[in-house]
Amino acid sequence: MSNKKNRYITTTLPYVNDKPHIGFALEIVQADTLARYWRMMGHEVFFSTGTDEHGQKIAQKADELGEVRQTYVDRYAATFNELRGVLNLSYNAFIRTTDAQHISAAQEIWRRCDAKGDIYKKKYTGLYCVGCELFYRESELDPNKCCPIHLKPVEEVEEENYFFKLSNYQAQLTEYLQDEVRTLPDWQRKWALDFVKGGLEDLSISRHTSRMDWGVPVPDDSEHVMYVWFDALTNYISTLGWPEEGGEFKKFWINGDVLQMAGKDQPRFQSIIWQAMLISAGLKQTDVIFYHGFINSGGRKMSKSLGNTISPYEMVERYGTDATRYILLRHVHPVDDSDLTWEKMDEYYTANLVNGLGNLTARIMKMAETYLEGKIEKRQIEQFPEEYLTALNTYNFQAACDFIWSKVQYLDERITETEPFKLVKDDKPAAQKIISELVSSLFYIGMLLQPIIPETSTIITKAVLKNQKPQNLFTRLES
Repeated sequence: MSNKKNRYITTTLPYVNDKPHIGFALEIVQADTLARYWRMMGHEVFFSTGTDEHGQKIAQKADELGEVRQTYVDRYAATFNELRGVLNLSYNAFIRTTDAQHISAAQEIWRRCDAKGDIYKKKYTGLYCVGCELFYRESELDPNKCCPIHLKPVEEVEEENYFFKLSNYQAQLTEYLQDEVRTLPDWQRKWALDFVKGGLEDLSISRHTSRMDWGVPVPDDSEHVMYVWFDALTNYISTLGWPEEGGEFKKFWINGDVLQMAGKDQPRFQSIIWQAMLISAGLKQTDVIFYHGFINSGGRKMSKSLGNTISPYEMVERYGTDATRYILLRHVHPVDDSDLTWEKMDEYYTANLVNGLGNLTARIMKMAETYLEGKIEKRQIEQFPEEYLTALNTYNFQAACDFIWSKVQYLDERITETEPFKLVKDDKPAAQKIISELVSSLFYIGMLLQPIIPETSTIITKAVLKNQKPQNLFTRLES
């Protein structure tokens, strides 16, 4: 197609200090849907994900278990890579921050920032949250000096560290964040912009090995390792082969459209720190960063102690892969916080998949198999509907699903109104015409579903082309 583009999409890298949770499943399914959609539109896509494997949290966890750190991260990285099959993901690369190529890239971006004059060493006392791997200003903490994310007391840390001159980039970051299309949704952009306008402090970007030795070594200083975020953020370009300036880096970062997906707690890292690092290193900034909301359960944040956690593995075991993708894309708001419970998900699954799409497919294809002769000619969608395109182009997965299920509802109503299974007795040609139109519309729905629930999409379109009723798409839940 004439407007074919190179598109690069990446998730954040989850820490490997626990198994994948539903929040990351949401992010990676959103990213996969866009990657599949863009490929369907004829674009060339590079889709990257991976794992963040350095830092104090991980070192402490491995040490507590008495496990060699590399062995520990290898084990957990494998559980994240298993999501490829569990959620039917189509990523091109799985980057690990313990990979030799990534370590080399992290050291190179350090050297470039250093050569720019943006790295210096000083003694420092600060309030540190191990969970966030971040120093906080006192004004950012609650009255009990607890981290706003983990709600646990921060530690007062005093040591000599290397610092990055984040304060040098206030003007460039302000300009970047004033662009209304580069940070989405708008309230996240405004938060980051206000944070920058409030004044930026330089960022501690190393840890002394006497306190924390699990990280990328600082170039030319064996007594320090890199701050985990300075290391990990580099993955967005190391996965493309940077610092090699050609190849996939040139194709997808320099000459492509770059989209980073992240959770709503990430703007400080993705829209501020990472963008400043790119400017300092003389590299192109991210084109667009999209932030999703969190998933709560029963009106409360998920936690093991409350017993209200929902695992993507458990969802797939109960509903199947495509149904899990459907629930995350249609029944979780793209950017606001959403609430899921097993009761709600059972309802969504039964009403919209078993009794909705699944039943519609069975009814139409049973009539087609019985009353239409021969296979159906291969069909094409000449033009996708504007409402569907607009929804996916603006990352509104919910709206795209709502549009498709409005077509499902319309076909159900059409069958009820026309009753072709009865009409066939009195006027077979008229009934066949209606059934043929229903089949065409079902094929159309199947095509629209391709980025969202790809396996179901394939079953529907193949069933139409074979003129054969498929096995039930979705199994009824046991009561």
